[in-house]
Amino acid sequence: MTGFSAQWLALREPADHRARDVSLQAKVVHDLEHLARVRPGPIKLVDLGSGSGSNLRALAPHLPATQHWTLVDYDPALLEAAKAALLSWADKVVNEQETLVLLKNGKHISIKFVREDLSSNLDAVLSLPMDLLTAAAFFDLVAESWLERFCSLLSAPLYTVLTYNGREVWSPSEPTDADMLAAFHTHQQTDKGFGAAAGPAAAGLMETLLKARGFAVSNAQSPWKLDSSDRLLIEQLAIGSAGAVLETKQVSVDVVDAWKQSRSMALTCEIGHIDLYARPRQF
Repeated sequence: MTGFSAQWLALREPADHRARDVSLQAKVVHDLEHLARVRPGPIKLVDLGSGSGSNLRALAPHLPATQHWTLVDYDPALLEAAKAALLSWADKVVNEQETLVLLKNGKHISIKFVREDLSSNLDAVLSLPMDLLTAAAFFDLVAESWLERFCSLLSAPLYTVLTYNGREVWSPSEPTDADMLAAFHTHQQTDKGFGAAAGPAAAGLMETLLKARGFAVSNAQSPWKLDSSDRLLIEQLAIGSAGAVLETKQVSVDVVDAWKQSRSMALTCEIGHIDLYARPRQF
């Protein structure tokens, strides 16, 4: 799978955390609190494509007091970055050995780090004990065929956030915005390690597939809303988008360079995402 740097993930984390839809998250928290009341033991969560652990840091403070997380990623450097970030984030570290155990805001959180290739070993990951499967900014990277297989195997509740939906609004607008966005969408659908990626169609496809299997599915918009306080993120977003467009060769180099310079100084930027919560019949 195509990797992301720990620096990029750290830069986007505040925007990711702001963007998450709080109402949908509250439904997830409500269901897990109910589970914690009726069943002993920790709430078990598995996070796909966990990166540097941002999803855990966003969600764990809202969950029941005892949690066990399994962070799954193919990149060993990101798993190490996740451990380092979580050690810094913790109020107290209880154990640093094979399973990291920490305290945060009164929560007892144990964390296991698993290196796994989700393109070939999905069955093994989905067979792990779990009360909730989570992911953030992940499913737009995978192929339609992979999504079909994933949805056919899924039996646990799924809560996934920040799946890119293709909507972008930069201000002030530029005449080349539409051409650049079309080319960027072409790049979004290239192979990220799972085959040709579903890109902006991923969230809608997942909803259709899971509803067909009897899951109750709720979704909500979770756009990045960036302004002058996000200057560095806007700049890096423009640079990254321009680089992706250049790879498609759909827009001339001169147009891409001019767009990159302009967008790096944009006053505001809104990038669309979808959050999704899906529960099987028996949950």
